[in-house]
Amino acid sequence: MGAADKRAAASEKQRIGIGSWAVLTTLMVLLAVTVFVAYLGWTLGKDAEVPTSAYVAMAFGVIVSLAVGFGLMALLFFSNRKGYDEPPILLVRKDSDDD
Repeated sequence: MGAADKRAAASEKQRIGIGSWAVLTTLMVLLAVTVFVAYLGWTLGKDAEVPTSAYVAMAFGVIVSLAVGFGLMALLFFSNRKGYDEPPILLVRKDSDDD
């Protein structure tokens, strides 16, 4: 094993420290809890009667949310293409008295 291989192996060990494992474990626990709560919600609400107005309201909410998302993305691309996202530049006016 060469020196470069040893450095790569040491670098790999440094990347996955105790903090990374803590974050990964926390995220996995949150995922498991979310799946469990979703399962409970799905099984406990299977006999619920949903009126047509609820489906209409849900469809309207989805359509409005998509429209807002598409509109904001369009504004983002428009402002980027027009140069509105460039950093500000200080313009100094030259006075004729100072020359």
